[in-house]
Amino acid sequence: MRLAARVSTAATLVLALAAGGVRAAPPDLAEKQSEAQRQQSALRERIQSLQKTIDERESARKEAADALRQSETAISQINRRLAELAAQSKQAEADLAGLERQMTAQQAVLAQRREELARQLRAQYTSGLSPWTALLSGDDPQQLGRNLAYLGYVSQARAEAVQALRRDLDELARLQGRADARRQEIAQVVKDTADQKSQLVAQQKERASVLARLEGQITAQREEAVKLGRDDQRMSRLIDDLQAAIEKQAEEARKAEEARRKAEEARRKAEAEAARKAEEARRQALEEARRKAEEARKRADDARKAADAARRAQEAREATQAREQVEAAARRDAEAAAAADRQAAAAAKQAEDAEAEARRAAQAGLPVARGSIDGLKPAEPAPATQAPPARPQPAVGRGLRPGLPMPVQGATMQGRFGLSRPDGGVWRGIVLRVPEGTPVHAVAPGTVVYANWLRGFGNLIIVDHGQQYMTVYAYNQALLKQVGDRVAAGDTIASAGATGGQVESGLYFEIRHGGAPVDPAQWLAQ
Repeated sequence: MRLAARVSTAATLVLALAAGGVRAAPPDLAEKQSEAQRQQSALRERIQSLQKTIDERESARKEAADALRQSETAISQINRRLAELAAQSKQAEADLAGLERQMTAQQAVLAQRREELARQLRAQYTSGLSPWTALLSGDDPQQLGRNLAYLGYVSQARAEAVQALRRDLDELARLQGRADARRQEIAQVVKDTADQKSQLVAQQKERASVLARLEGQITAQREEAVKLGRDDQRMSRLIDDLQAAIEKQAEEARKAEEARRKAEEARRKAEAEAARKAEEARRQALEEARRKAEEARKRADDARKAADAARRAQEAREATQAREQVEAAARRDAEAAAAADRQAAAAAKQAEDAEAEARRAAQAGLPVARGSIDGLKPAEPAPATQAPPARPQPAVGRGLRPGLPMPVQGATMQGRFGLSRPDGGVWRGIVLRVPEGTPVHAVAPGTVVYANWLRGFGNLIIVDHGQQYMTVYAYNQALLKQVGDRVAAGDTIASAGATGGQVESGLYFEIRHGGAPVDPAQWLAQ
């Protein structure tokens, strides 16, 4: 909770700094920015430490899983070998039994052959017949021929019996050799079976050890599944905080723009009013100067006319005196006209000074006193003061539209929106399985409002698209954009990975509107 709060605080500070320039910065803004950067550096170091711990646990878990796979594979191979050895032993025993039956039968045949040969020899011995005795007996030649023929038959039968006996003896020896070979095979099978059973016992012990280790890890994973709900709540709070910060920033920008517009309008009105008053003062001063000059000229004309009339009336008398009086009057009128011209010049100078004072007051935003410019000579209109250019405001996104491109290419979708998760809860986005390091692209233009590590989601980046639409990219191997960066559709913002406690590499993707998750399948082009 403390880490999530620090992440939220750092994200809010970064958003506030990225929104700088809308209004005049306070004197201590640089100090606050430096402090925020120090906090961000400390937070990143803490995140790197946590990430290292997570990586070590994931590595140990993978090694245990590999050991279990190897142990179970070895057990399977040993069991298969035991089955083969059992089959070989059974076949060898069957062959040995057959050989023993053949040997028994052959021994019976051999005994019969021996008995027949013994009978033949006994019969020949008892009859006393032999080729030599038959030739020397002196019997009838016909009887002698018959005896010799009989002896030939007997000799041939005896020779055949001897040959058959030899064949039977050879076959018996061959069968005895096969039986001995089978007995050796059975002994080897028994030895191999004992060895394989010893290996099986060792593998079973190793498997039991691996299972014991995995049991502890599975227990920890089940406890982690309980924490996933809290991770999801932290994600929702983060989204809400970011949405509120963005709306607050937009409202402050709108208020600042409204204040700037009103100040600009007031400045223009003040300048226009000052120019109008200066023009009115110049016009009145000109009219007054013209009026006084006209009166002076009229008085001069009247004086000249009076002088002419007096001269004509009195030219008969005192011509010299009258001429002097007329000349004196003319001099007085000329002096009056000159005085009027000097007064008009002074009025024009005062009008110009008043106009300059009014221009400076308008630029400073001060009211202009009407009495300070009344009765002065008119001057040229004041040039319009150029308004300072408006500060550029950050572009506002236009939200999202259906038919968005996939954030990664060649992905296999596993988790789907609204379906139950294996470890509890339901999916609020989708999981796209891709190899580690696969580029992750922004699905639409927007501004990066969060780029940091978050428990349960790993390296997380969030893009604001305006109109209360946001896209969320989690499980990343690396984040390639920072808070405040503007991205276009298709820009590479991260690379896929297996952070946040994941075993397989991939990308977790969400779309949120007003802080609530929506089904990405309705927005992505299939």
